[in-house]
Amino acid sequence: MEYFKTVLNLGVKHQSVIGYGALSLLAAVGENVFSTVLFECPCNSWNYIYGMVFLLVPAVILFFLGHMLNFPLWKHMTGCCNSEKPRHHVCRRWVLFFRVFWQMTFVSALAPLIWIALALLNGTFYVCIVSGLKLEHVCDHKEKCIKELPHIPCPKLITSNLSRAEITQVASFMRAESQILGWTVLGCVLIVVVLSTCIRRCISPVSYLQLKFWKMYIEREQELFDVKCKEHATKLAERNISIFFDHTKVEQFETPKNNDWNQISSAYIFNKKTQFYSMLHRFVEYPDRKKSLISLEGDMVSPAEMPMVDMIDGFES
Repeated sequence: MEYFKTVLNLGVKHQSVIGYGALSLLAAVGENVFSTVLFECPCNSWNYIYGMVFLLVPAVILFFLGHMLNFPLWKHMTGCCNSEKPRHHVCRRWVLFFRVFWQMTFVSALAPLIWIALALLNGTFYVCIVSGLKLEHVCDHKEKCIKELPHIPCPKLITSNLSRAEITQVASFMRAESQILGWTVLGCVLIVVVLSTCIRRCISPVSYLQLKFWKMYIEREQELFDVKCKEHATKLAERNISIFFDHTKVEQFETPKNNDWNQISSAYIFNKKTQFYSMLHRFVEYPDRKKSLISLEGDMVSPAEMPMVDMIDGFES
């Protein structure tokens, strides 16, 4: 039982990472199934459209699924279009908003990029796409080959005197182009991830050990916060149900005010002048709780609570 509880706690703790890992696995398996079972190039004027649909539409679906699993993004975006929310909310601080959105979009794009890279390495979709464009360089500018190019994915439909060797040569050339593009996509993704990690580490305003402690604190705070929320909600529910059924006297039950929830739900802004590790920490320590807890002198983007940092460090761990 303890083993299953440990696995469950890890799943809850790294739910975003598990979700993105599942999406990446889905992309890898899905590409293999689509290219070998479902995909059949029409070998006519629809080659280009048909191939592009199979290459890009699943990638777009994975991209939006990635956003749906983007729990840090929804934490910051929930209620941000409400005109009654305070002016300091992340949606009204455009620089912070675009930074959070861009980082979350980059993470959500990993699974679609894996799909596209694997599809290009396989070459099936690309051969169908290029055969519908009638590119002369593919056939080495030979008219007979260019005319039959849409039928290259289906050699049995070729009616001209193209030899089997010529058909194989053209198909191999297109697959080689596809694989070059696939490795290029994978290389570019890896370079961007490595560079972003290096830059993020270099501009960190805190040391490695303090950053490690910070992340530990955030994880523990979130775990304890979830437990306390569950306990508090249970007590409130029990009180209300008891009063409803037993007709007992209504007792005062303290819950955080709406403004308090808004304060601790905002994106945390790191401040060198104050040793706070989260919005909850700042809320508890700040003397004037009625005043906005953001836009203090010395504020800058947090190196520990920004979504991109959490996601990448989750994959690293």
